Amino acid sequence: MYYLPNRKSNIDLIFKTFHGVAWVNGNYFFQEKVVNDNNPVIKLDRYRNRTLEKGYKPCPESYLLKLELKRYSANTVKNYVSSFESFINHFKDKELNEINEADIRKYLQSMIKEGVSDSHVNLMINSIKFYYETVLGMPNRFYSIERPRKKKTLPKVLSKEEVLRMIDCTSNIKHRCIVALLYSSGLRRSELLKLRTTDIDSKRMVINIRGAKGCKDRLTVLSPSLLTDLRDYYREYRPKKHLFESPKGGKYSASSVLKIVKRAAIRAKVKQKVTPHMLRHSFATHLLEEGTDLRHIQLLLGHNSTKTTEIYTHVANKTFGEIKDLLS
Repeated sequence: MYYLPNRKSNIDLIFKTFHGVAWVNGNYFFQEKVVNDNNPVIKLDRYRNRTLEKGYKPCPESYLLKLELKRYSANTVKNYVSSFESFINHFKDKELNEINEADIRKYLQSMIKEGVSDSHVNLMINSIKFYYETVLGMPNRFYSIERPRKKKTLPKVLSKEEVLRMIDCTSNIKHRCIVALLYSSGLRRSELLKLRTTDIDSKRMVINIRGAKGCKDRLTVLSPSLLTDLRDYYREYRPKKHLFESPKGGKYSASSVLKIVKRAAIRAKVKQKVTPHMLRHSFATHLLEEGTDLRHIQLLLGHNSTKTTEIYTHVANKTFGEIKDLLS
């Protein structure tokens, strides 16, 4: 065994020397590396200071410290802590260091038998691996545990007529702007809730999306007809900080947006069960059907790769409309 000082020059040399020859496990080189420098620094004291039921095992302090150090997003932290605590509390009579790989495999199999979704099982595996591989520094401890295959499902979309009916069936100007923004700008619900009044650029007719998924900023389109509605909305509601605020002030809730979309869909007599994200899918699909370049749609949606955006080619009517009818 050979030892080298942990310096960047030596690490570069190792990777250069063994490139294409051997796989280099870099876990020990980059243990303290931040996941995303753009993520805000968070303190997890709310998990430390909780009032817990008697016998409930909390997430280990070492786990929380590593999440803080790696600077995961708040949503990832919430999911990891919740999943890992469910895992350790399943083994009431075992200490954490007594749980072995066979126990973990049985636990995951029981989740699958209970009908837990594949995405939830994968999240559980990630939270467990994070403890053993990142917190304890064990390299690829559970590489042999099989993950559920990711199902390739097509996005559910609405017709343009259905979306316009939904917008017309909203109960007030605020709700109308929320539904119209989700669709006409292709926003995620979280992006809509983060919008500030200053993010609406009426001179350039764009909307500034700040700190979106992956902590990326981007621009998307602003509909001229929507701008008129937004001005009416602003004059009536006078939001102070965020574009959409609760009646008591502060950021609007995600559940309220869901209720608005569902209510509009019912009033518009849309047969499908509609979610806010379906409006984003519809935005991308309708642009593709209108002949917009896939690369432009990718930028508007904030996808890292056109491969993610290509899914909409499978649901766009234009794609199938160009196929010759074999029965005619």
